Amino acid sequence: MKSVRLVLLDRDGALVEDVPDNADPDRVRPLPGAREALGLLRAHGLHTGVVTRQPGIARGLLSQAELRRVDERIDDLLGPFDVWAVCPHDPDGDCHCRAPRPGLVLWAAGRVCTPPERIAVIAATADTAEAAHRAGAHGILLPTPGTRPEETAAADHVAPDLLTAVRGLLTGGPTQRVLADEREIAAAFRPTEKP
Repeated sequence: MKSVRLVLLDRDGALVEDVPDNADPDRVRPLPGAREALGLLRAHGLHTGVVTRQPGIARGLLSQAELRRVDERIDDLLGPFDVWAVCPHDPDGDCHCRAPRPGLVLWAAGRVCTPPERIAVIAATADTAEAAHRAGAHGILLPTPGTRPEETAAADHVAPDLLTAVRGLLTGGPTQRVLADEREIAAAFRPTEKP
């Protein structure tokens, strides 16, 4: 993965705490390691971007203006990002951008003039990792306690957290072997003791 020029990150669950249909910028909380991971990417000259599904817009649970304020807060805390790709559609609708379809990844690629094979997508969901795969990009899944073992097994690459995923990208090696069973997935989420 040494040829990666753009890293797209799932907004909720990879960069910030997942607050469904968040319309309040004061509820934005960066995840541990997010600032350091983004700093490493930028220090190595990589472009960064955000991909996010926001079906609450289609459902009337938040407005475009509220979403923009939340995204501006994320940009203030963790940015600047080179591209923002948002799917505002309802999951029951028929759109090309909602993961696992590759539309958001391909749109972001076009905005930054980067071919998909030079893009890594750090995904908080199996659907986003699959969208990366379908687009021809490198998908890295960050499993959560809700990720099913078969989703983890199906992912091209897996990392226990954002910082590990970024370090793997920067060294050009695989981020981590696929976690094989539920015990290993649970172990990946145990806090480690500091020496």
